[in-house]
Amino acid sequence: MLGRTLREVSTALKQGHITPTELCQKCLSLIKKTKFLNAYITVSEEVALKQAEESEKRYKKGHSLGDLDGIPVAVKDNFSTSSIETTCASNMLKGYVPPYNATVVQKLLDKGAVLMGKTNLDEFAMGSGSTDGVFGPVKNPWSYSKQYREKRKQKAHGENEDSNWLITGGSSGGSAAAVAAFTCFAALGSDTGGSTRNPAAHCGVVGFKPSYGLVSRHGLIPLVNSMDVPGILTRCVDDAAIVLGMLAGHDPKDSTTIQDPVKPFTLPTSADVNKLCIGIPKEYLAPELSSEVRSFWSKAANLFESEGAKVIEVSLPHTSYSIVCYHVLCTSEVASNMARFDGLEYGHRCDINVSTEAMYAATRREGFNDVVRGRILSGNFFLLKENYENYFIKAQKVRRLIANDFVNVFNSGVDVLLTPTTLSEAVPYLEFIKEDNRTRSAQDDIFTQAVNMAGLPAVSVPVALSNQGLPIGLQFIGRAFCDQQLLKIAKWFEKQVQFPVIQLQELMDDCSSDFEIEKLSSVSLKQ
Repeated sequence: MLGRTLREVSTALKQGHITPTELCQKCLSLIKKTKFLNAYITVSEEVALKQAEESEKRYKKGHSLGDLDGIPVAVKDNFSTSSIETTCASNMLKGYVPPYNATVVQKLLDKGAVLMGKTNLDEFAMGSGSTDGVFGPVKNPWSYSKQYREKRKQKAHGENEDSNWLITGGSSGGSAAAVAAFTCFAALGSDTGGSTRNPAAHCGVVGFKPSYGLVSRHGLIPLVNSMDVPGILTRCVDDAAIVLGMLAGHDPKDSTTIQDPVKPFTLPTSADVNKLCIGIPKEYLAPELSSEVRSFWSKAANLFESEGAKVIEVSLPHTSYSIVCYHVLCTSEVASNMARFDGLEYGHRCDINVSTEAMYAATRREGFNDVVRGRILSGNFFLLKENYENYFIKAQKVRRLIANDFVNVFNSGVDVLLTPTTLSEAVPYLEFIKEDNRTRSAQDDIFTQAVNMAGLPAVSVPVALSNQGLPIGLQFIGRAFCDQQLLKIAKWFEKQVQFPVIQLQELMDDCSSDFEIEKLSSVSLKQ
């Protein structure tokens, strides 16, 4: 049952094949078995069982709230959750319990979803590995998959198996790992420069970043207000569409959301791609791109072409400036947003009482890690009166040029862009930490952050396993607010590539009855 899609489980619940409480208990037991992955910061067991019980009562009365009723979900720990600690994986917010729910969390609960817990991340979502939070790094479930382990045995390195686990990508690595390890059916991430799509690619799941303004940011603890969006992580494109249908729409608490009402939608079972025009941005052929990712990217383009779609090379001429531009704007907004954590109203407060200034300084020194402090320093430098015009204002102008590049491409008749999501498959943790967070983020966000600056929808879809037996994802980028069309194309592509299911049977021996292979056929996307 745990390996099924969200819609299938919803049908099973409606038909009484399983109860919400049984489903919740299965997920809780799996969360305990996979605790070593460190995907969750807080497991809300009591809350989840209570919500499952309520759901069960509704099903008995025949009053189901829809496809999400009784479905276990997880939420990244930078979304406010009433009565559940929300830490952003930082000492600054350890012990902070918000008095309200983020709008997206409330919408999930209103539809009957069961909240399993809060997932791990890089501190304040600053990073691309989920390695820099105060609760420790998240381990990629694929490190323990049969597919990866068998390939490693062939190479027979002789090093310690356990020290060679892989990163999940970030910053929503906890949410991606939670979905990949079958502990929930959908999870919320956040996406500022690729934080949902990057871990989705590394963990072999679907990571969807909606158009800016389609989904409310209220209650998402802000990193970069002009780029943050809540992201959705699921095991298939259809499930992402179901969740998006529940979350999208205007929110009076977030003035940047669209005014028009958004109706839930169902993706068609088959799509006609022969009328499509697929753009391949030539600037995305980065020298650092691994040959395997390049090969899958090219095969994907050929797949569309063989089905009658028009595939053309396009140019996004300002791509080379985007990472620097993103860094200036991102750190500037971070510096502004982080000013609220001063030790006065909530969160950590130091014991120094010499003066208010000394208290501020010590609180922030103790509360933030080096990465966060580094970004605050950078941002404050760019915002200094003498630097403001040369850095912040100039970066805003370049951001407009980058956004216009996308507009021009879409106006030329291109329907979607097809690009890599990441430079390579997931790397071992010990290799990842050889470089500092900023260098890593600059490299890992190369294909993803321009989309945030332009406010466009994008989705990472797992395409195949690398020679090492690890997932590789490709990204589709759509026109602003054409999220439904983007997901329709992504669903068609997902059906063609048949990505294989992660095999974690050894890890969960006594759960094996929940992982009967015939039950996995719906998500068993064979190579």
